[in-house]
Amino acid sequence: MSHYDKHVFFCLNRRDDGRASCAEHRAEALQVYAKDRVKALGLSGPGKVRINKAGCLDRCEHGPVAVVYPEAVWYTFVDEQDIDEIVESHLRDGKVVERLKID
Repeated sequence: MSHYDKHVFFCLNRRDDGRASCAEHRAEALQVYAKDRVKALGLSGPGKVRINKAGCLDRCEHGPVAVVYPEAVWYTFVDEQDIDEIVESHLRDGKVVERLKID
């Protein structure tokens, strides 16, 4: 059994070579927002959900991106409303948000 039921990694990569990076699209602020929402809903902690920062996940062309494990569901997002939908639908209710999912 895993220590967490779901583990979410937010790419916070910042590139210096001119290529797109998740950090250019508010990834850091939205990762903090997701962490706060998960806590506010009582979803955080052992046996529940963990929101983590990650370095490059090599999907920045879809950016910003996050991945939810153990399902390995990849998401892109734009704003707080997208994060709310991921947190409430996927992390709380177990339903993948198809409109934000990337392959």
